[in-house]
Amino acid sequence: MGETRARKLPRSSQGGRHELGQNFLTHAPTIAFITELVHRTDGPVLEIGAGDGALTRAVAGLRRDLTALEIDEHRAQRLTRELHGVRVLRADALRHPLEAEVVVGNIPFHLTTPILRRLLNAAAWKHAILLTQWEVARKRAGVGGSTMMTAQAVPWFEFELHQRVPASAFSPRPSVDGGILAIRRRERPLVPWRDRRRYESFVYSVFTGRGRGLRQILQRETSASPAQVQRALRLAGVHPERLPRDLDATAWASLWSMLGGRRHPPRQDQRSPSSRAIER
Repeated sequence: MGETRARKLPRSSQGGRHELGQNFLTHAPTIAFITELVHRTDGPVLEIGAGDGALTRAVAGLRRDLTALEIDEHRAQRLTRELHGVRVLRADALRHPLEAEVVVGNIPFHLTTPILRRLLNAAAWKHAILLTQWEVARKRAGVGGSTMMTAQAVPWFEFELHQRVPASAFSPRPSVDGGILAIRRRERPLVPWRDRRRYESFVYSVFTGRGRGLRQILQRETSASPAQVQRALRLAGVHPERLPRDLDATAWASLWSMLGGRRHPPRQDQRSPSSRAIER
């Protein structure tokens, strides 16, 4: 089993590995697999969290325009010296513009949700290939049922779970396994981008609404009549007793088009879409 070992460097001004959430990917087959996924795409590449550069070096071998972000100044400086032809920036992925057609990275596990939120609100990229916590990757890909965050994004993005990455593939070893998640921006959105905030609010109201199934939930959360709700479910191909987690992208888009404009005024406990999208 081939491995790339992390090198000892001085402590960053941003903190040590624990504070930065640094678990460096050292497993050569996983690095090769992620690099192959990048190879299947086109355009400039932006890497989030270059770390010691194991993935950076592999992706650089594709001879693509590559920018690598690294918050640790010592690692950023070393990579700048060692990787000619790669633009290495000392930058925080939670603040730096995510502007490239392809985004790739071994995401710090404790920052997965805020980084995903930034990605799903950025307009420039077409493909994202991310190594995240296994359970996060599963949930975002809708394995075992959709989450609210995924349902809020599926009209514009497609999620695909590729493989599980054991904790032993990282140094230092994290307490959980990782997972490779690929996200592709749809060329033809299922819902117009201008409707995104209202659509997110609709999904939130359905996921948090009360009822034994979608028929009851939609009747409570919209001003549509029972006959209108029944017709919308039938046209969407959804059984009335199904739950929100059971819906796919096409069903969500269909229900939005028929019932999204019939929502009751937002409940007082309902928060903005930007705060809701990071929770589930």
